[in-house]
Amino acid sequence: MTINQRIITIAIIVFATMLTRFLPFLIFPAGKETPRFVKYLGKVLPAAVFGLLVIYSLKGVNVLEGSHGVPEMIAIAVVIGLHLWKRQMLISIAGGTVVYMLLVQLVF
Repeated sequence: MTINQRIITIAIIVFATMLTRFLPFLIFPAGKETPRFVKYLGKVLPAAVFGLLVIYSLKGVNVLEGSHGVPEMIAIAVVIGLHLWKRQMLISIAGGTVVYMLLVQLVF
């Protein structure tokens, strides 16, 4: 890339980043009530993302080969236990990921 192409690329990236950061504040100002649809999305999307993570994580598990899905099931149990205990999605995901990686690297 030439120096002009690099500058243009960086400028476009900066513009796109700033647009995605400021657009919600322009569309939904502080004094205006948030639309019901946006509130609905805020309520259902975290659970949907969590479900997608579970499906994506388990898509390649074969219970007839290797470790028979045992590390995955233990990690899922840890995620469920952490979520029921702390009710914090990030703690649940991080805890399950750490347990799974430790099981795969050190045990199975």
